[in-house]
Amino acid sequence: MQDLMNELIRSGNTKRLRKALKALTGYEIAEFLNNQPQKFQLRMFKELPENLTFECFDYLSQETQNFLLHALPSYQAAKLLKSFAPDDRTAFLEVLPKETVDEFVKLLPISERLLTLKLLGYPEKSIGRLMTTDYLAVLPHWTIEKVLDHIKEYGHDSETIDYIYVIDYKGRLIDDIKLRDLLFISRNKRVESILNGNVIALSVKEDEERAINVFRMHDRSALPVIDNEGVLLGIVTIDDILRLSDEEATEDIQKIGGMEALDKPYMQAPFLELIKKRAGWLVILFLGEMMTATALGYFEKEIAQAVVLALFLPLVISSGGNAGSQAATLIIRAMALEEVKLKDWWKIVKRECASGVVLGLILGLIGFLRVIIWSQFSNIYGDHWFLIALTIYFSLIGVILWGTFSGAVLPLVLRYFRFDPATSSAPFIATMVDVVGLIIYFMVAIFLLKGTLL
Repeated sequence: MQDLMNELIRSGNTKRLRKALKALTGYEIAEFLNNQPQKFQLRMFKELPENLTFECFDYLSQETQNFLLHALPSYQAAKLLKSFAPDDRTAFLEVLPKETVDEFVKLLPISERLLTLKLLGYPEKSIGRLMTTDYLAVLPHWTIEKVLDHIKEYGHDSETIDYIYVIDYKGRLIDDIKLRDLLFISRNKRVESILNGNVIALSVKEDEERAINVFRMHDRSALPVIDNEGVLLGIVTIDDILRLSDEEATEDIQKIGGMEALDKPYMQAPFLELIKKRAGWLVILFLGEMMTATALGYFEKEIAQAVVLALFLPLVISSGGNAGSQAATLIIRAMALEEVKLKDWWKIVKRECASGVVLGLILGLIGFLRVIIWSQFSNIYGDHWFLIALTIYFSLIGVILWGTFSGAVLPLVLRYFRFDPATSSAPFIATMVDVVGLIIYFMVAIFLLKGTLL
């Protein structure tokens, strides 16, 4: 397909190009366009039938969307912006520079312009920016027949009709009803006769993560959004939550990997931005690792007297870092899913300390047996091989216990001080464990080997 499209674009065969485009879906066209030079993107987009124009535009990358809105005539750019659902339009505009936002908002009809500015006025990363105002609301005294007539007349303009929202005369949310429930009730009944008042709603200024967790817990396709007075302002739908959940997961994974989160997809991020996002953490981690060199210098005498201890340094230290990274990842994810909260800190500490001891015993035993078995066939560890085996055994227990404890506690401390727990990244935990693990290793060695090798 790609070769054919490139050939048709270059040849200028407009008739064949239009025919070929009609055979594709909006998603397929968008996938092709995203990987084309801008001059081809514009030429091809102009040849799309109108029904495919809007469908394709939804799937284009933000960079391509931004380019096309600037390159197309104002009337066509306005039609594309107007085709966005209010929540999708807000998501598109909120990451653009203020000057660009002002330019695009001016293209909208006055009613859409006011709505867009209202949604953009809510705090960043709040539920208010996620919601759409395209929903169906009815009054409690209406009959079921009137509700169904209302759905037929206005349902096509709604983001979803899975739920119908019941409000009072002041616009305050009373309840919501599933559409399917309305289909099996006598048409003469009033709405108020089937209400149960068990409505689940989101506050307009709550954080986006709250919306993700509520959707996850209650298995909903849409949820109403209210203000402090209980007035229904809009709804949030599952498609926005899925998109947001992907973004949050991506951001957390990047932070756990030891870098700042990217604002754009990897292939669209400028090279200098990639360097900027990664260099900061690398410098911090590098400075942290310098403390390891300082600690090694402190134990220079012990290393000189028992060079064999250096053989196990990478083994012991990396095991502690790996254990810490595991613990941090588990706790960060559990907090993101609200499986654990700050009040559970003592349970978490006890659980992870117990895990650290057991894991340390397992790895310590393996390290102990490694030295014992090797010593039967080689003199690499000298005459005091048994004491060296004990040193490895107890060091691994101590280092892994410290690693799991650090990995579990640091995310909790960051959450307590209202920082993102994901910033206690695996590399940061590993660096911290390296320094303390080194001290634990040599202190155990000094205690067990004093009077022999040391």
